Order: sequence, then structure tokens, then C-alpha cells
Amino acid sequence: MSSAPPVTDLAWRRLSPRMLLIHPVREVGRAVPALAGLLIAGSSSGHEWWSLLALALVMALSLLRWLTTRYQITAQQVQLRTGLLRRRTMTTPIDRVRTVDVTAHALHRLLGLAKVAIGTGTSDRKREGLVLDGLSAEAAAALRAELLHRAGSPAATVPPTPPAEELLARLDPSWVRYAPFTLSGVVTTLAITGLIWRIVSQANIQADQVAIIRSASRHLHDTPAWLDAVQAALGVGILVTLLSVIGYLLAFWNYRLTRHPGGSLHVSRGLITARATSIAERRLRGVELNQLLPLRAVGGARLVAVATGLRVGRGAERGGTLLMPAGPAGEARRVAAAVLNDPRLPIQPVLHRHGSPARRRRYVRCVIPAVLLWLVPLCWWLAGDLPGWLPVLGILLPMLAVLLAEDRYAALGHALIGRYLITRNGSLSRRQVLLRTDGIIGWNLRQSYFQRRAGLATLTATTAAGQQAYQVVDVPAEAALRLADAALPGLLNDLLVPADSSVPADSSVPADGYFPFR
Repeated sequence: MSSAPPVTDLAWRRLSPRMLLIHPVREVGRAVPALAGLLIAGSSSGHEWWSLLALALVMALSLLRWLTTRYQITAQQVQLRTGLLRRRTMTTPIDRVRTVDVTAHALHRLLGLAKVAIGTGTSDRKREGLVLDGLSAEAAAALRAELLHRAGSPAATVPPTPPAEELLARLDPSWVRYAPFTLSGVVTTLAITGLIWRIVSQANIQADQVAIIRSASRHLHDTPAWLDAVQAALGVGILVTLLSVIGYLLAFWNYRLTRHPGGSLHVSRGLITARATSIAERRLRGVELNQLLPLRAVGGARLVAVATGLRVGRGAERGGTLLMPAGPAGEARRVAAAVLNDPRLPIQPVLHRHGSPARRRRYVRCVIPAVLLWLVPLCWWLAGDLPGWLPVLGILLPMLAVLLAEDRYAALGHALIGRYLITRNGSLSRRQVLLRTDGIIGWNLRQSYFQRRAGLATLTATTAAGQQAYQVVDVPAEAALRLADAALPGLLNDLLVPADSSVPADSSVPADGYFPFR
């Protein structure tokens, strides 16, 4: 048996020499505070050359980084070697490559370069994968194909001309109308407000010294309180909408989702910073349709991938699971069916409801706390310590709780269609997951005291993909057992007692012919 040639026999590759124009700019920008301090200290002591020497040192070190960086692709692994005095070599097996994320910032795009992040799916933040910062755009695209389409077959070779990709979805400019309902504008507004507040606080600026704030304060003082509230709400709404639309366009302009014939999904997007993420289809275990309450209210949804080794928000893979940004829910379902590529799977499957016991639990957990909260101001009003309009206004809380309970119950549902387990739950953030049953590695059946009294259970499918646990919430206990056994036949045989003639006559035999766990 012949062994594979050692990696030292293969040529090491360099990053693009055009990175020599980016590294100095980036390192000098990071060192600006230190350089400014040296400049001030040197000027006061008559040693202005200190800052020039530090600037030259920073630029020399940035150039040295390019000279000491090498990478290598073999049939078995990817290697990255960096450092001069302290040599560091990072190695990742080809079969552990989950995603290839190609990002090009404004300066990268100006020079025709890209940064390639090779996602390995590790949960260790210090070892999130290999990053090759400074490949030409052509080399980055070729490396993406080389890694993803060789990862499952070491003997495979990359074709000289890339095959045509199947277009699954692309950005419709009308989708921008969903941007204000994603809450990204709210987060951005809060971040900007916090930054401005910190700058004002650090600079000891008095609010009444700012002309704009002073004039706005006079205007609000001269108008009724209700008009002030309306104007403030309108101003905040316009600001949040504007920031949401700008953020949406910056992040998702030129969005395209394609399928490569070699077996990968390719998502590209971005206006100023272009980003292209590729997910190997052999790692795909399903998709998740995500709907925040504001987005669901206007008929929108987002689509993310459920893939092994990919966890939402992990380092270099942050955002790497996104398949479709906020858009029409119907389009998200169509894209989900196209991604899963299963003709037997309906675009909008009919889910089994969980019955009246599950509905009662929704009402008990929503309405009772709301009523108790309403009783507090009511008691204070009866004691004569609060104005009468407050308890009257507080009655809205139980009414809203009733609507929330009904909406939470309407969200509950599950189905087993072909090789996919479908589960849905949530109200403020509704999630519908389509999970392949061959990606399920185990079950977790949990019953609280109140669930046992109601005859309900929460069935959790454990998997190595996505969030690693997907729940079928408050399903009838017998239905949970039937569902688990139908999804993975034989897995529960050792835990279930089949009904037979040896069962005592006074025993209650479930309709499915199985008793609960031993």
C-alpha cells in the first residue's frame, strides 16, 4: 500500500503581493493612539523622531507579516503557517471544512483582493478556522471550489472552467420594505445613542449649551404634552426606519443564492463590503424559517440553514447560516423547498395541532401573571393612593395576554413528512424548523409536574446541526412517543413496552399499542 506524499513535498502558496498596500494602512490605523502618544511625548522632550521610528517599525512589521505567511492545500488537509521568530502552523483536515466565507472590504475590492475564512465548525472560539487575508478575487473563488468540492473526495480535481450554478433566489428591491420590521434599526439607534451619550459625558458637554438641543427643548416646552409624545414617536420612527433601510441595503444588496453542481450552496451579498458564503450540501440537515413578531405582522420571514458544524453567531462564521434575508414569507418557503430539493416536501405543510390541554397551558402561563400584575395597581387605587385611570388602563394587560396566549397556541404544531421532522413554536419569535430525520442523533422527552397532569410532554430532537436541539413543545405524551418512533424506527424499542396479552385486564392500553417508558 502506497502512502500519501508528505506535505513538505508540495509547494507552499503566498498571499497576493497587493496586500503590501493594505497591511501598512491597517496596522498604522490600529497604532494611531500609540503613535499620537509618542508624538506628544516626543514633542515635549525634543525627541520628535520617536514617533517616526515607531511609524517605520509598525510598517516594517506589517510587511513582515506578508513575508512570513504561507498556506498549503493537500488532498487531506489545509495548512497555514505564520510567524518568523515564533513559527505557528495551523492545520485543518479537508473533511472538516463546513463553510468557506469570502469577504471583500472596500479597500480589498479596490485592489481586487478578498479574505477567505475557512469554517470548521469547532466550538472553541480560539480555533474557529483558518483565515487567509489577501488572496486575489480569482484565487479566492478557485480556493472555495477546491475546498468544498474536494472535501468529500480527496482524489477529485477542480474543473478548469467552473460549471454553471443554479439560481435559487436573488434580491428583489421591494424587499426593502421589510427592513424596518427586523429590529436592526432599533439596535443601531440604541448603539448610536449610547455612543453619543458617552462622548457627551466624557467631553463634559452640557446639553443646554448645544443650540439644536436648546431650540428643541424650547419647542417642546411651548407645545402640549400629547403633541410632544406624537412628535417624539414620529421622529424616532423615521430615524429607525432610515437606519434599518440603510443597514439592509449595505448588508444584502446584490444578494444571490445559488447551488453549485459540485454540491454546495453559495450566498453572496453586500454593497460596500461584499461577502460570499458557501455551505457544503452534505452538511445541510434542514432549514429554519424565522419570524419576529413585527416581521410576521407584515407577512415577512428570514431563512437560515441548519447544518452540521455551524452554530449561529460563531466567530468567523457569524451570519454564515443565512440563506435569505427578510423578505416575503411565501418566497422564504419557496426558497426553503428549493434548498432542500425534495419534491415530496410541500412548500407550506399542514401541521398537527396539540389539542386543548396545550391551549390551556398557554392561557394559564400568560393570563394569570397578567391578571396578578393588574391587581397590584387596582389594590393601590382601592387604597386611595393611585389615580383611577391607572387600573382602567391596566385592564389592557390581561386583554393583551389573552391575545398572546392564543397566538402562542396557534404557533404550536408538528408534522413528519417523508424524511423531515417539522416543528413550530413561539410568538414573539416564531420558528418553524424542517429537520432531516437522518440528522437526528437522539431524543429527549421531558415532562414537568404540570405537563404530567395535563398529559403533555416536550420532545427534543438532538442533532449536531444548527442549535443542536429542536423542540416539539407541549405535544400529547402518546403522540410524542409515536412521533419519535416513526421518525427513527427502532430507536425506542428498548424503552417502550409493547401491548400484548400479558397486560393485566385493568390496565389502560394506549391507542398506539405502546406504554410509556419502562
